[in-house]
Amino acid sequence: MKQCTHADALPHPEPGPLSETCPECLAEGMDPVQLRLCLSCGHVGCCDSSPGRHAARHHTESGHPVMRTHEPGETWRWCFVDHVLV
Repeated sequence: MKQCTHADALPHPEPGPLSETCPECLAEGMDPVQLRLCLSCGHVGCCDSSPGRHAARHHTESGHPVMRTHEPGETWRWCFVDHVLV
């Protein structure tokens, strides 16, 4: 089973969210679907089910590897590099 090779390098404590919603969606006049929090810098982006896919775009542009859900009651994390739940 493949494992994430990036989780151990994440900052502790994890960064707080830089915004309450996806700022790129707001700027583009879209409604975000399912928010994600970058665990390297705190960027909030929308998920791949959202038209903008801003969380994935943030990973592509920044290289930050791991995000977590930013939805109430959820705690899972995803590594974009290793393509695994953390």
